[in-house]
Amino acid sequence: MPKGPPVSRYYDVSRDEHGQRYIDVHVSGLALLQNPLLNKTTAFTRQERRDLGLEGLIPPHVSTFAEQKERTYRRYLGCRSDLDKHEYLRALQDRNEVLFYGVLEDHLEEMLPIIYTPTVGEAVKTYSSNYRYPRGFSVSTEDIGRIDEMLENVSVNDVRMIVATDSSAILGLGDQGFGGMAISIGKLSLYTAAGGVGPDKTLPVELDVGTNRQDLIDDPLYLGVHHRRLTGEAYDEFLDAFVEGVAHRYPKAIIQWEDFSRGTAFRVLERYRRVLPSFNDDIQGTGAMALAGLACAAQIKGERLTDQVFVVVGAGAAGIGVAQAIRQGLVQGGLDDAEAGARVYVVDRYGLLMHGQPDLESQQLPFARTPEQLAGWSYAGEYPTLHEVVVNARATALLGFTGVPGLFRQETVLAMLAHTPRPIVFPLSNPSSHVEARPADLITWTDGGAIVASGSPFPDVEHAGQRYPVGQGNNAFIFPGLGFGAVTARAREITDAMIMAAALTLADYTRTHHPGHVYPPISELREISVRIAVAVARQAIADGVCAQRSIRSLNDAALEAAIRERAWLPQYLPLHRAPDARE
Repeated sequence: MPKGPPVSRYYDVSRDEHGQRYIDVHVSGLALLQNPLLNKTTAFTRQERRDLGLEGLIPPHVSTFAEQKERTYRRYLGCRSDLDKHEYLRALQDRNEVLFYGVLEDHLEEMLPIIYTPTVGEAVKTYSSNYRYPRGFSVSTEDIGRIDEMLENVSVNDVRMIVATDSSAILGLGDQGFGGMAISIGKLSLYTAAGGVGPDKTLPVELDVGTNRQDLIDDPLYLGVHHRRLTGEAYDEFLDAFVEGVAHRYPKAIIQWEDFSRGTAFRVLERYRRVLPSFNDDIQGTGAMALAGLACAAQIKGERLTDQVFVVVGAGAAGIGVAQAIRQGLVQGGLDDAEAGARVYVVDRYGLLMHGQPDLESQQLPFARTPEQLAGWSYAGEYPTLHEVVVNARATALLGFTGVPGLFRQETVLAMLAHTPRPIVFPLSNPSSHVEARPADLITWTDGGAIVASGSPFPDVEHAGQRYPVGQGNNAFIFPGLGFGAVTARAREITDAMIMAAALTLADYTRTHHPGHVYPPISELREISVRIAVAVARQAIADGVCAQRSIRSLNDAALEAAIRERAWLPQYLPLHRAPDARE
């Protein structure tokens, strides 16, 4: 059958007369063993060893995939710390991607906190000191004028999913400079493990515009550029050049913008979301994840989402993104815009967002109150504090995105009991050391009344002889399926309705399969992602942004079957030596 251009300069994927896939490789010997997308280590067959110049370079025993996974997992269990486990898995990914994803798929719930939050936070902080092997694409202020030339150095030719960060607001850790590359790598690992996007279709990107951390600038071992961050027009020109380069090299790619500072995050999203299909996970992914959990929590209470009054603490990208998603969910539930806005309060460092506060940004203005809107409130200072907002607004749901450990005090949580016997309390900041309240305390303070979800994983709570589930509000429930659905549809834009479809699908799945829980278990992430991908692709078709003609006329069952068939799975394909294979 006719072939298009190779998917990589090192290999191409073909099908035989029976429709079975195999790989034509253009390298052999040590060069093959050093390519993580092709390397099978000890699982190369005897024929492959002969044909590909591998005899004598690897142990004689031909391992099964199961044997390899068992050996790898035993070694993983021997690692002393979570960071050691993270580094071990990253090293495995750098030498054998199929094996890495095979092990990850078998132990996803156990390993998710290791490759992603909270352990990835430690990996970010130690990225320069622990650097081993190149992965992804980095572009800095020193070479942005050569973006097209540099992208040609990337060996894969059909990238569909990019995670790009400028590392200005990593988790709750703030500016981490070049170390943010670890976040892009970790997120894309989940796009493959949970979402089914092939690893050769992904590209982690670090946009190194500098750092405002003087300790990094002064550190001779720091791997990024040693100057302060670009701002203003120079920053915009930098990102413009990057987006133009991606659109030229990878016209089918979707970009996930990751961990930008709050003002920049919204500006970048609006500047580029229709230039090249893109979304911001901190804003839109977090919003969809939180909305799904709140919908389930309301049902646990025997109420509706529209019955709740919400206080969102933290007015950064995540907090405002969640506030926006809640308002959209309330409108979808039947409220008009004014009614929905009246039920969502946003608190930042000055207190309740109010007009006239210094440094209010455009995305915050829709949530700012006027003194006239607070008629009848009782508060001591110029702006109501968090506690005063909870009391005066008669809050029934409290969500945290501040990264301030212990911010949710006992008196404030207990004040919610005056408005509802079952307060919804979601301290969602990451990593776990930055959580606004520990789930065990929330359950104890409310004598089991609180419905709790946290950003990082916490164990269920035993209290007064009962077990109380603690949901993990993890964006990994949303972005792998959202991305895979958009990739499948070749979406020209990631619409708000596509993101709402992801949220509603997660909520429906949880209510159907895990009634009484806020979120499902991480172990079911792959199935959840497939269902979200189907809903997102279907919404892309409805919104008129689906460029993949072959799926436009499919019914729901056929669309789901097509998505399941497209999902990448960790399995070795036969390797054939191409005529031009080189050592």
